[in-house]
Amino acid sequence: MQQQLYSVPEAVNETPNTYAPGTPEREELQKEIAGARSGMADIPMFIGGREIRTGKKVAMHPPHDLSHTLGHYHQGDAEHVSMAIDEALKARRAWAKMPWRERAAIFLKAAALISGPYRSKINAATMLGQSKTVYQSEIDAVCELADFLRYNVQYMTQIFTHQPKSTPEAWNRIEQRPLEGFVFALSPFNFTAIAGNLPTAPAMMGNVVVWKPANTQIYSANVIMEVLREAGLPDGVINMVFVSGPVAGDLIFSHRDFAGIHFTGSTEVFREIWKTTGNNIASYRSYPRIVGETGGKDFVLAHASAKPTQVATALSRGAFEYQGQKCSAASRAYISRSIWEDVRKLMLDQISSFSIGGPEDFSNFFTAVIDEKAFSKLTRVIDKVKKDDSVTIISGGGYDKSKGYFIEPTVILTPDPCYFTMIHELFGPILTIYVFEDEKYEETLDLIDRTSLYGLTGAVFARDRHAVNQATSRLANAAGNFYINDKPTGAVVGHQPFGGSRASGTNDKAGSILNLHRWVSPRTIKETFLPPEDYRYPHQGTL
Repeated sequence: MQQQLYSVPEAVNETPNTYAPGTPEREELQKEIAGARSGMADIPMFIGGREIRTGKKVAMHPPHDLSHTLGHYHQGDAEHVSMAIDEALKARRAWAKMPWRERAAIFLKAAALISGPYRSKINAATMLGQSKTVYQSEIDAVCELADFLRYNVQYMTQIFTHQPKSTPEAWNRIEQRPLEGFVFALSPFNFTAIAGNLPTAPAMMGNVVVWKPANTQIYSANVIMEVLREAGLPDGVINMVFVSGPVAGDLIFSHRDFAGIHFTGSTEVFREIWKTTGNNIASYRSYPRIVGETGGKDFVLAHASAKPTQVATALSRGAFEYQGQKCSAASRAYISRSIWEDVRKLMLDQISSFSIGGPEDFSNFFTAVIDEKAFSKLTRVIDKVKKDDSVTIISGGGYDKSKGYFIEPTVILTPDPCYFTMIHELFGPILTIYVFEDEKYEETLDLIDRTSLYGLTGAVFARDRHAVNQATSRLANAAGNFYINDKPTGAVVGHQPFGGSRASGTNDKAGSILNLHRWVSPRTIKETFLPPEDYRYPHQGTL
């Protein structure tokens, strides 16, 4: 068949639905939630296009309603990891040879399915399985995931069409090859979109993938896999396994054909992966691509010229949407003394008005944290703070797991800018505030820069442009995503490519062309039309 050049549909960001009372999407989603709650899911692994059920079932419960069982998933072992690797490598040749436009069509169709007939299903799964409110789920599981797929197709097209210069005598071209081996995608619980992007971005570029979603995200990961299969993804291209991290790591990181990892998770785990890969480097076919976004200790800085209402709202939303379980969530704030009392009153008024409960009630703003492990870690922190007379909890501090893993949105006021809750990532609904003297703004910039190991997101609020400029310059390495007069969360694909450096990861910017470049290995081809027929150069001649 004659090869043609094609242009793909222009990527446009998906518009979130409102789910306001009386809207058809609200009624449809409520029916989907009711149906999911009344059923009992039986979720297999997917390896080589086959549904694998082991009989070793693990129950899934909504974090906000522990007495209810959503269903079970089938836990695997080392045998299933080996099977997934073998099936991926078996599928590799045909997938790599498939024309890019055919691969593009699969993922564009997946985006259309997610934003269309599967919209309610993936929202219901995310709300029930991960305790996201309807708005948090809509912007994540639907809009961001569809955006990732559509924009990545556009970026893939740009990569494949970019070519070097040639001359009349020689034709230069670049072909983008998938990596030689398989990619391991290790995804977190907190964003369904990230769980979808980590395996699909490498796959789009012609790679085959072994995907391990977080156990607490399997309920919605199953919907992603269902969508990909309906979209026409060939068997073996993406294989989803439910095993422990060490079981997966032992096999994957020692395999000759391990070609790369696409990771979002903790800094500690990522460092261990990097170390293990380094120790095994001589055994690999090639140098694996290590792409990861890890933790954050994200800041909000409010200059004396900032508007208190804006700062208070940024803190309320930035720290407590999705219970602070975002790597970009505001967890430390530096507020200028002259505006502090206004910010404090406004913020506490907003927090006191939060409606708290399960996401099935669309009026709720705040729900439960993800699991027992997170609940225990966060409540230990709160208990430690309560015993410390040097700091004050000015809001929240309560918790209760009798029904679900509920922790009140908690605000700590500290006179010590190096207090442990200002330094360490907590990943939950805990915000610590330090109030600085107005004249010490520049000192505070240096303080922010050196306090944390991380460099993910941060925000400055100021109406004084000189203050904005100072912060933007002095905090150049403190945040890979930096916000001026906005909260440090909510990056949109195609608008704010996401990622940070320092201990926050490799800053390969998910949702950008930079990320997709990591999943190909270019080959340069030069074709000379008139090759030389004499080895001698003109300078060697004689008069």
